Amino acid sequence: MRISHAARTACALGAAAVLAVATAGCAADDEGSEWARSHKPTVELPKLNGQKLQVAAVWTGGEEDNFRKVLDEFEKRTGARVEFVPTGDNVATYVGSKVQGGSPPDIVMLPQVGVLRQFAEKGWLKPLGPRARAELRKNFSKGWRDLGSHDGTPYGVYYKVANKSLIWYSTQAFRDAGVGEAKTWKQFLDDAQALSDSGVDPVSVGGADGWVLTDWFENIYLSQAGPEKYDQLAAHEITWTDPSVERALTTLGELFGQRHLLAGGNGGALRTDFPKSVTQIFGQLSDPEAAMVFEADFVGVNIEGDTKARIGVDAQVYPFPRVGDTAPVVTAGDAAAILKDGKGAQALATFLASQDAAGIWAAEGGYVSPNRNLDLDAYPNAPQREIAKALVGAGDEFRFDMSDQAPAAFGGTKGEGEWKALQDFLKNPSDVRGAQRALERAATKAYGK
Repeated sequence: MRISHAARTACALGAAAVLAVATAGCAADDEGSEWARSHKPTVELPKLNGQKLQVAAVWTGGEEDNFRKVLDEFEKRTGARVEFVPTGDNVATYVGSKVQGGSPPDIVMLPQVGVLRQFAEKGWLKPLGPRARAELRKNFSKGWRDLGSHDGTPYGVYYKVANKSLIWYSTQAFRDAGVGEAKTWKQFLDDAQALSDSGVDPVSVGGADGWVLTDWFENIYLSQAGPEKYDQLAAHEITWTDPSVERALTTLGELFGQRHLLAGGNGGALRTDFPKSVTQIFGQLSDPEAAMVFEADFVGVNIEGDTKARIGVDAQVYPFPRVGDTAPVVTAGDAAAILKDGKGAQALATFLASQDAAGIWAAEGGYVSPNRNLDLDAYPNAPQREIAKALVGAGDEFRFDMSDQAPAAFGGTKGEGEWKALQDFLKNPSDVRGAQRALERAATKAYGK
């Protein structure tokens, strides 16, 4: 089972629960959502007095608390009672056991597009009804609707997503080096050199976690090769020995091949896990160990939970620089899918597709919605508004995390497949052809073609 964005967050970000409890409190103990109280509903919901629903998701700690606020509002407006059930990290295994035991939840939040389509093929998912579809058409671009569909039938509502195309940086380090927010890959490398010259290691890379390296590759590949090639490689319709892969790895090697540009050099990067890649920048504000780190919006959870840095003051963020004609937007996300059809489940899916449900969690922080009609003012600070704006502004040119679309043996297993091949490439960035051959051998075995 590949590790999804949600599972990665739960596994890697130990600070998440502490942060959310400190900033948002527990939904069961507060008075619900202030955002919901101050905004007029945009979607009409049926009365469901006495109906009981069960929703399953990977979320725990602060993420669970914030989602409960969303469910509380649904209960308040419909009269239904909704039970939240944590699935554990392996959502597919949890759902499979429940379906085979005859007691699946009404709705499950699926963190992988491949799993959604697998469940649809098995006949486990129920199609979204007319009202949920209408809410999707109103609020979501075609790209997001297609991700939640299988063979033209809509099954999923992408409620919570991640923008995985971001560079987070130390305000102080950038100020000292006299550099700004890079728009192009060349500018990014030039800034990294200037940061090194100023006396700070430029880029912190969490190479001990192979999924971080897949995200580096995917952003470069999407921007350089374009969406069509990205889709072909994700489906293994072209091989990893393709010239487009060679070009992307060579580009990534322009960073990985310069030891002085990586915090601790290549060996140090391979010993650095994701949480440490963040804290070695923001853990010491006056004397950071490194200047910037690439990863998704959930970096903000680490910053606020593990350091004293203030987002928007000590810590800033900007979009991943363009390598080709346009800057990349790579995403991951959790889709609400119906396992037990009924009026209540369809109403909840409709609610989750609305601005109402998106605004509640957005106001709490640590969340991004692909809902194009959600007012950006719902987000609690300027950096989060910019993150959401970049994601929604990508229209249909965004792409879902490639490794999350791959078979687990290739795209989501520690010490195997893409993770190992890219760690080996970080160890020896000059061996582009060797990395390609290793990637293709692993992909052929995992995809069966």
